[in-house]
Amino acid sequence: MAAAARQPGLGTGEVALNPAPLSPRQAARQILSDVDRQPALRIPLDEALGAVLAENVVSPLDLPARDNSAMDGYAVRAEDVRGATPAAPRQLRVVEHLAADAVPARPIAPGTAARIFTGAPIPQGADSVVRQEDTDLGAATVAILHDRDAGANIRPAGEDIRRGSLVLSAGTPLGPAHLGVLASLAAATPLIYRRPRVGILGSGDEIVDIDQPDLILSGRRTASSNTHALLALVREAGGEPVNLGIAGDAPESLRAHLEPARHCDLLVTTAGISVGEHDHLRAVLAELGLQLRFWRLRMRPGAPVGFGLLGRLPWIGLPGNPVSTMVTFELLVRPAIRRLAGHERPFRSAIPVRLAQPIRVGPGLQHFLRAVVSQPEAGGALPEARLTGPQGSGILTSMMLANALLIIPEGQLESPAGTVVQAIRLDDPHHQADPPF
Repeated sequence: MAAAARQPGLGTGEVALNPAPLSPRQAARQILSDVDRQPALRIPLDEALGAVLAENVVSPLDLPARDNSAMDGYAVRAEDVRGATPAAPRQLRVVEHLAADAVPARPIAPGTAARIFTGAPIPQGADSVVRQEDTDLGAATVAILHDRDAGANIRPAGEDIRRGSLVLSAGTPLGPAHLGVLASLAAATPLIYRRPRVGILGSGDEIVDIDQPDLILSGRRTASSNTHALLALVREAGGEPVNLGIAGDAPESLRAHLEPARHCDLLVTTAGISVGEHDHLRAVLAELGLQLRFWRLRMRPGAPVGFGLLGRLPWIGLPGNPVSTMVTFELLVRPAIRRLAGHERPFRSAIPVRLAQPIRVGPGLQHFLRAVVSQPEAGGALPEARLTGPQGSGILTSMMLANALLIIPEGQLESPAGTVVQAIRLDDPHHQADPPF
């Protein structure tokens, strides 16, 4: 990335600063307005878990393809077994044995049956499968001891899926069951939106990676916990993380570490975007052509957040404090990754919770507090929320303990115990199109 004009994917431009910090909601909407889903491509079915389908899938066949047995037993005509009891069994001649892969060779005539196993096609003339527990398991002839299965235990062709029907719509995230359905349609290479490659760059002379344990354990340097938390968060969000390493507090080091970012679909950096004399990241990005959209937010933790475009490459600059990094990732980066990956609903939903303790916050900012939200009580009571403890932006264990972020609106300085607030459950699989904060 030596010169922006010569780097594919990067461009030159003027740096534009917003006159006032944005709200987190404004920032999230700005980011999503500047990112778009990745190109579609076909990949092997077994690699598609978690990807988003890029085309409608219409069934080329009925499923099941033919009427088949739902039981191990005997294919019969219902009229031949009605009235059967252990005291008065119905005797039928067995004309063939049908395994799951068999093709019936003859129809079931009056007084006959076929030994049949689960999944085997139903022979012509049969309209029932008597479970084997209700027979004497005869080979040449069989005694039917009960008539409860008359007209039962046949799975009709197309019971699950009809030929020509829409099975999956474009935009569907693929889970294990979806992959099973696609396999049943012989869809070996589904068309999905490519997972975005997300470059992760840490910075700071005081930061080292975990391959230097002596420096970390002696206290001379700080471990780059952000790097490893972000790599995991990117994977969890559906992206492919690219570790760009840790740049020093010097422009030349930043330029060298940013060079591989041109092969990414999103660049995420931590620290280095404040106004201190050692914070060179914004200046280097501006030199490389950054079109800056914003760089501060009205929130805590995580006010120093930047966003802009390096040509076609979106950049999100996160704060350096570990909690601030993870909170702003959840609110801003995770939705961007999901949008890039093709998700139509990028944001987690929020739920109402009742505070188990009073909360006081400072003025002028929207707060996102780490909390533990209990399961709702019987009778429809709201879940209860309690803070994980001290809320300092360097207390990373507060994120480890939390299962939710409490949203305290800007201007709500006092929240007595019992106050109902919104909470983003960090383990909630439900998502929505707009930010819940």
